[in-house]
Amino acid sequence: MTPGATAAVAPGVVERVRAEVAALTPADPRGRRSRRRVLDGLARLDRPFDERAGPVHATASAIVVGPRGTLLHRHKRLGVWMQPGGHVDHGETPWEAAERETAEETGVPGSHPAAGPRLVHTDVHRGGRGHTHLDLRYLLLADDVDPSPGAGESPDVRWFAWEEALAVADAGLVHGLHDVRRLLAR
Repeated sequence: MTPGATAAVAPGVVERVRAEVAALTPADPRGRRSRRRVLDGLARLDRPFDERAGPVHATASAIVVGPRGTLLHRHKRLGVWMQPGGHVDHGETPWEAAERETAEETGVPGSHPAAGPRLVHTDVHRGGRGHTHLDLRYLLLADDVDPSPGAGESPDVRWFAWEEALAVADAGLVHGLHDVRRLLAR
């Protein structure tokens, strides 16, 4: 995003995302706290997807699943295994940002389920420069493709079997992985 640009979104996007977050049923205390904080942020922030609008803003990420399990990358700064994701660019929806960030960070093209984008988890955590991220996590499906992260991205990207992913994933992601695994088992 260019300096000074705002993460403008089409009319109705914030309302749609608020409804999707409200429909989630988190299974753990962190998830319930995150859901409340995301709903509050979406209700009170003038530009919730604009990282330059303030220290609290929504981000988008993806829990990517494929034939080999789930795709994680080791965050360059934090050193933890997590889902691909990041800031929402100007004119982009959060679900579009999740697709773009996945392709950039992993080199694996992911797509939303046939029924359309599916928000599966939220998490609130500290981001860079003292920011607080209200992270919206979408389910993305991917083929059996070897990761090839873009230049400047973490080179540590790989597929994990579910049990292995649960053992190494960042604490804020573990319940999201459980949620997705249950969803896929239905």
